[in-house]
Amino acid sequence: MSSANSLSHRRTHNLLLISKLLSLRDTASPLTLVLDSLEQPANPLFREYIRRAQISKVHITFISFETLKKPNGVDSFIFARRKRPADVAKEVIAAFSGNSHRRRLIIIDAINALLSKPDVHLPSYLGSLIAPGNVTSAPVQTSLVVTYHQDVVPIKPHQSYVPSDLSMLSYLSTTILKLHSLSHILAQKAAHDRSLAAPVFGLEERQEGVILGRIDQTKGQERVDGIVIEMEHRRKSGRGVVEWYFVPPANRYLPQEVKEVVILLEDHPLYRRPEDDAVSAEQAEPGSTFELKLTERQRRDREGVVLPYFDAQHGDGPGEGGRILYDMGEEDDFDEEEDEI
Repeated sequence: MSSANSLSHRRTHNLLLISKLLSLRDTASPLTLVLDSLEQPANPLFREYIRRAQISKVHITFISFETLKKPNGVDSFIFARRKRPADVAKEVIAAFSGNSHRRRLIIIDAINALLSKPDVHLPSYLGSLIAPGNVTSAPVQTSLVVTYHQDVVPIKPHQSYVPSDLSMLSYLSTTILKLHSLSHILAQKAAHDRSLAAPVFGLEERQEGVILGRIDQTKGQERVDGIVIEMEHRRKSGRGVVEWYFVPPANRYLPQEVKEVVILLEDHPLYRRPEDDAVSAEQAEPGSTFELKLTERQRRDREGVVLPYFDAQHGDGPGEGGRILYDMGEEDDFDEEEDEI
């Protein structure tokens, strides 16, 4: 398979994959871990999940540890702050009891507060959230989206020989979505193209009083809306798929619009420069010191050549099949002795 065909296949496959993940189709990811930060919160991704779930008639349960107001389109809103984890699980199951939906989406806006409690066994607790409200009903396809704030320092003391909460979540999750700011990604790529050190923003700057990073507009940089998703998806076979995507802001399209809005990051016009397109076109075929293809005239001349052994296939009698006919040219040297042989 050529490089151009391979690139086209990867683009088509990965775009279909992110569409299945965000639209909750075919149980593509029962547990999705979203890693956000102060630089890029997960709220825009929540709105995209809710928008697609509404189109697909999926029941949405939103477990809030930080969100004060019920998001638009959510069927059940559970405020989990200052509640025991067992009580929250009961409310989640009760919110879906007697419901006729066969697909369900559960979103946890921040699981850090839940992980700080010492009596929570993470795998068992997440399993209790997706338990169906009515065991006698038909099976329900449940997808759980859990958000983990990377900037929050864990409060619970780490135990020896026990994996951290983030490691456990990463191990249990079928898909990991790490969110980035498009403006920061573009600034880092611009520095990389000039062979400069990539800039850091926010807490990574390690400067006193700096919490959120800002783009320096005096250097010609502008803040661009939209989020960048760094995806790692694990198939049932165990093979992993890694890809980068761009999700435009919600004000760029209608809430009930069915058209796919997610694109590959490399296809974004600000990320992919025109000179990159020219270079990729030149590298589509391997370079060579000679022409590997035939012109139309060369192809016709080659097809018109009659090879000597073609006439030998039309012999009429025995012994004629091996006879080879040869027409002498002006440059041939006639030798009577060889002709007698």
